[in-house]
Amino acid sequence: MAGEATHPDLINGSLVGILSELEQDKTFLKLAAGDIEASDDVDNSVLAGIPEGLRPALAAAIGQGVAGKPGKPVVLVVASGREAEETVGSLRSWYDGDPNDIAQLEAWETLPHERLSPRADTVASRMAVFRRLKHPSDTDSMFGPIRILVMPIRSLIQPVVQGLGDVEPLVFTVGEDLPLDEAAKRLIENAYTRVDLVMDRGEFAVRGGILDVFPPTAPHPVRIEFFGDEIDTIKEFHASDQRTYGDGLKTIWATACRELQLTDAVRTRAKALVGSIPNAEDMLESIANAIPVEGMESLMPALVDHLEPVGSMLPKHAVILLSDPEKLRRSAEDLAKTANEFLAASWHVAASGHGAGAPISFDEASFLDYAETISSLEYSEHPVIRLTSFGVDTTLTGHVQLDAQNPAEFRGDEAKASQGIEGLLDAGFHVTITAAAAGTLARLKRAINTTGIANFDVIRSQAIDGFVDKAAKIALLTERDLTGRTSAVAVAKTPKRRRKAIDLVELKKGDYVVHEQHGIGRFIEMRQRIIGTGANKTTREYLVIEYAPSKRGAPADKLFIPTDQLDQVSKYIGAETPKLNKLGGSDWAATKAKARKHVHEIAEDLVKLYSARQRTKGYAFSKDTPWQKELEDAFPYQETADQLTTIDEVKSDMEKPIPMDRLICGDVGFGKTEIAIRAAFKAACDNKQVAVLVPTTVLAFQHYKTFSERLKDFPVKVSYLSRARTPAQIKETLKGIADGSINIIIGTHRLIGKDVKFKDLGLLVIDEEQKFGVAVKEKLKQMRVNVDTLTMSATPIPRTLQFSLMGARDLSAITTPPPNRYPIQTEVHAFNEDIIREAVNFELSRGGQVFIVNNRIQQLYELERLVRKLAPGVRTIVGHGQMNPEELERAILGFADYEYDVLIATTIIESGIDMPNTNTIIINNAQNFGLSELHQLRGRVGRSNKKAFCYLLTPPLRELTVDARRRLQAIESFSELGSGIHIAMQDLDIRGAGNLLGAEQSGFIADLGYETYQKILREAVQELKEDEFSDLYAETNDDEPENFSPDCQIESDLELLFPNDYIPGASERISLYQELDNMEKESDIQAFAERLRDRFGRIPHEGEELIRVVSLRRMAKQLGMEKVVLKQGKMILHFISDEHTRYFQSPAFGKILAYLQKYPRRCQLREIKGKRSMVVGQVDTVKCGMEILQEILNLDAA
Repeated sequence: MAGEATHPDLINGSLVGILSELEQDKTFLKLAAGDIEASDDVDNSVLAGIPEGLRPALAAAIGQGVAGKPGKPVVLVVASGREAEETVGSLRSWYDGDPNDIAQLEAWETLPHERLSPRADTVASRMAVFRRLKHPSDTDSMFGPIRILVMPIRSLIQPVVQGLGDVEPLVFTVGEDLPLDEAAKRLIENAYTRVDLVMDRGEFAVRGGILDVFPPTAPHPVRIEFFGDEIDTIKEFHASDQRTYGDGLKTIWATACRELQLTDAVRTRAKALVGSIPNAEDMLESIANAIPVEGMESLMPALVDHLEPVGSMLPKHAVILLSDPEKLRRSAEDLAKTANEFLAASWHVAASGHGAGAPISFDEASFLDYAETISSLEYSEHPVIRLTSFGVDTTLTGHVQLDAQNPAEFRGDEAKASQGIEGLLDAGFHVTITAAAAGTLARLKRAINTTGIANFDVIRSQAIDGFVDKAAKIALLTERDLTGRTSAVAVAKTPKRRRKAIDLVELKKGDYVVHEQHGIGRFIEMRQRIIGTGANKTTREYLVIEYAPSKRGAPADKLFIPTDQLDQVSKYIGAETPKLNKLGGSDWAATKAKARKHVHEIAEDLVKLYSARQRTKGYAFSKDTPWQKELEDAFPYQETADQLTTIDEVKSDMEKPIPMDRLICGDVGFGKTEIAIRAAFKAACDNKQVAVLVPTTVLAFQHYKTFSERLKDFPVKVSYLSRARTPAQIKETLKGIADGSINIIIGTHRLIGKDVKFKDLGLLVIDEEQKFGVAVKEKLKQMRVNVDTLTMSATPIPRTLQFSLMGARDLSAITTPPPNRYPIQTEVHAFNEDIIREAVNFELSRGGQVFIVNNRIQQLYELERLVRKLAPGVRTIVGHGQMNPEELERAILGFADYEYDVLIATTIIESGIDMPNTNTIIINNAQNFGLSELHQLRGRVGRSNKKAFCYLLTPPLRELTVDARRRLQAIESFSELGSGIHIAMQDLDIRGAGNLLGAEQSGFIADLGYETYQKILREAVQELKEDEFSDLYAETNDDEPENFSPDCQIESDLELLFPNDYIPGASERISLYQELDNMEKESDIQAFAERLRDRFGRIPHEGEELIRVVSLRRMAKQLGMEKVVLKQGKMILHFISDEHTRYFQSPAFGKILAYLQKYPRRCQLREIKGKRSMVVGQVDTVKCGMEILQEILNLDAA
C-alpha cells in the first residue's frame, strides 16, 4: 500500500499519527489544551468553527492530552442516536488509549409516560455507563473510568432515578463463591425474566447447578456451572442451538435490565399505591409481586423519591462539547413537543374507549429544558465548547475559527475525485484515504491509482467524515466523501453454528394432535406413572391424548403414549376445528386408505420430476475465484450462521453436474438477497448468464441497484427489464442478453417473454416465489430443465414447501435473525386519527420514517391530506403501481434518500425494498390483506437495531369476518423474528389446504392433518422409487441397504425418560422427546446427547437409555423389523408381516438366520397367527439390545 513507507503502524486502523500532525494547527492545539478564554458576557463557553470530520479528533485530543498536558474527561453531545453510534466508531480510530475508555449513553427509544418499556439492552448499557461514572472498576477495563462519553441530546435532557450509579451489577467470576438461589434472587431484582429456555436478552434459566443468563450488554448468553456455591466455569453459548463454544470467560457482568429496580422499598410503595393511580392497578400489583411489567417506567416518579438530571452525574471538570448547538436545541424542542402531543393523543384514545388505557404522566419525568440544562452545566465548573459548522466572528472573546473545512464531495465521480486529490497533493497536503471495510479500501486505492496518483496514504478506520486542514496541511478523505455512502463497519464473523436450531413446538393443553394409528385427538397433559411391581417397578412418562367417546354419552377415551413413541404423534395443522376420531374406530383407517390412493398420482408426478432432474446433465461451476473472496469480504454486515451454511450449500450445488433446484426459506430481511448476489457472481465468473425474476417493477429496480452497488468494482454488467424502461432501453437490453454482453439481468415476468433469448443462461433466481401465478411457473419449467435454479421466499406457498420437504428439491431455512434485530411490536386498532398522529410524530422524533399502506389508490391521496393535517410540516409522498414508472421510481428513491418522512403507498412496498431508517408501518384496512401479505408488509420495518412498530387499522372488530379476525390475531401473535414459516403453516390452516401439486382443492389435509398427509406422500414416493421407477433409481440405490420396513414401533417396560429434576419444564421435555424421535442419523443422535450434557449436565441412566431407543429403532428398520418389544428381560423382534415381500430372501433376513445359527440357545423363531418373530433372551437394557442388533448387522448372511 502507498502508505506503508510513511505510517507502517497505521494500516491496521488507527488515525493517531494524523492526530499528532494536527498539533501543527495552532488553533486546534489551543482548543484541545483548553487555552482559549471563555466568553463571559452571556454564557461561560467557547464557540468554535470546526468541520464535522475534525470533531472526533478534537474530543480524542482533549481526552488523551496534548503538548505534554494531561487529558481531561470529555462529554460529546450530538443530535441523534445514529450520530452518537457513528461518532463512537470514529473516536475509537482517533483515540490512542483503551477503546473501552470511550462509551455511549444511549437514549430510551420510548417516551417517559408511554406504556412501553425501553429495550433491555438499551437499559443495561445505560446502567453500565451510570455505574462507571459513579464507581469505576480498577480491575476490569470494560467497567473502568470513562474518558470520553458520547450521548444524543435526548439522553442529556431525560431525568433518571436518583442513585442508579449505586446499583451494583451482579458479577460472576470463576472461583468466587455465590449461592445459586442468591444469584437467581438478584437477577429477579434486576428485572431479568425467568424462563425454561434462554433465547433473548434479559432472560435467565436455572437447571440443577447450571445457570443460563443473557446479560443485555453481552453479545451472547452465558452458561454458568456451579460446584456447590463456587462458580466452576462460565461459557458463552448460542441461543439458536443452546450449545456452548469457546474457551470460557473469567468474569461476566449481569447489568440490570430496568432502570426501576424492584427493591423491597419499591414493591412496598407499589402495594400501597394500588387503587390510587387511575389505569395502573394491574401494573402496580405486578410490581408489588416483583414481576417486571411492560411500561412500568412510566410509574417511576410515584415509586421512587427523586429523579436527577444526567448532568449531575458527569465527571467533575469534564469538558462538554456540544456538536451543532442549533441542531441540538431544535431536537430537544421537537422531543418535548412530540411527548406532549403523544400524551394528548393517548388521553384522547383512552377517552374514546380504544387503546390500552389512559397514559400515566408525571411532570417530574418530562424532558428538561435544553437552555436550562446547558447553563446549569456551564455554571457547575464544566468548560463548555460549542462546535459549529457556520462561520465564527473571531474578534469576540471566546470565539475561534479553525482554518479547516469539509472536503469537496465527489459522490463516486472518479475524474472529479482524482482531480481533487491531485490538487491537494500539488498544494503540499498530506492526503490520507480511509474506509471501514478492507475490500472497499483496496478498491478505492486501486481506482485512484489507475488515474496515475500514488503518493497518498491508505488507513483502515471508522472515520465517517473527512476534512481538509489548511493550517496543518492535512487532508483526510473518507469513503463517504469519495463515494457518497458508508459501508457498515466490518464486524468479526461469528463462528459457524450447528445447523439444527432449537425449535420449541410447544404443545399446549387442548391442542389437536394426530396419532398415526388412532387419528385426531386432543392433547391433555404429560403424566408420569409407575408400572410393574417389586424389582420390575419403573417410572414412565406419557403424553395423554383424549379421543371421541366410543359410546354416546360416555366419557372421552384417553390414550397414554410413552415418550419413546412420540414419532407416532404430530401437531395437527389443517382446516378449522377438526372432528375427533374414536379409538379403535374404522373411520381413521378408511380416511387414510382413501388418501393413499389419491396421493399415489401426486407421488408419481413428484418422482418423475425428481428423476428428470437427476438424469439431466447440468453445468458444473468452477470453485471460488479470488474475486469471489473479495466480494464476500466487502459485505458490510455480519453474516448469520444460517446464511453462511446456506451460501456453502448453494455453492456446493452449483459445483455439481446435476442442475441445482434449491428453495431458500428465510424470513423477511434475513439476508436472502446477499446469497443470490454471491451465487450470481459465481455464475458470472464462469461466463454464464444469470436471470433474476422478481414480482414487481419496484423490486426489479431495487434489486438492480443492490446488485449493481455490490458488484460495481468487478467487470460484471447488470441490467434490468421491466415496464419502467423505454422501448429503446428494452431493445438495447434484449440485444445485450442475446449477445451475452449482459451478465446478470433482473426483471419482472417480462423476462419470460418470447423475445428474450439468452446466449448462455447458467442460473435462474426466483425471488418472492409466492407472488407468481401458475402460468409463469409453467413457462419457467421449460426454461430451467438444465439450468441451476434458486427460489427464495419468506412465506412459501404450501406446494413449494411440500416439494422441498419431500426432497424433490433441496431446502435451506434461514431461521437466525441478524444480530441486534428485535421483534416488531404489532397492534390491531380500530381506525383512529390520533393513532396515526401519535405514530408519525413518535417515529419522526427519533429521526425515522413511516410507511402508510392502503390497498385502494383513490384513498392514498385522502390519507396524504389527513397526514399533513395531523402532522403539519411533515414531508409526504405517494406511490402506487398505476403511476408513470419514472415518477414511481423517483418517489421511492427520494424516500430512500430521506427526502420525505412518510411514504403513502399500495402494497408495491411489500416486495423486498430495504429501508433501514423506516421503523413504523401503518396498514389501513388490514382486514383486506392476506396473512402472508401482512407478514411481508410488516417485514419492511425493523431492519435496524431500533424497536419497530406495526399498526393494523381496521373497522370495529365486530364488523369483521371470522377469517379476517383469525388472520389479524395470527399476525399479532406471531411477531417473533423468523416466524415466516409459522405464518405459512397458519395460512394453510386458515385457508384450508389444496392438492399440493395442482389446483384442485382436496379435503385430505383437513381430514388427516398436514404431517400425516406428508408421511403418506413420502411412503408413496418411496414405493414408486422401489417398484415402477426402480431402474431410474438403480444407480442411486446401489450403496444403500434395502429398507423393507418404513417404520418400526418399540414397546418396553424399561425406565425410559428424562426425569423432572433433570429437565424441569414439561413443554421443553415434549420438545426434546419429539426432536429425538425424529432423528435418523447416528451423528445427529450423538450431537443431541452432547447438547443435553452441555445444557443440563450429566445425562441420567434412564435418559441415556431413551436416547439409545432411537439408534435401536434405526437398526431394527435396517433389519426389516415392524416392531421390537423389550419386556421381562427379553427382546422380541417382529418381522415384516407381508409374506409376499422379497424380505425373506434378502441379505438382512440372511443375517438374522446367521445369528440364530450362532446362538441357538439364546434365540428362538416363532410364528403366532401367521406373524413371525424371533425371541432373544437375557436382554435387560436398551444398550444390550443395541449391541445384539449391531452384531447381527455385522454378520455375513447365512
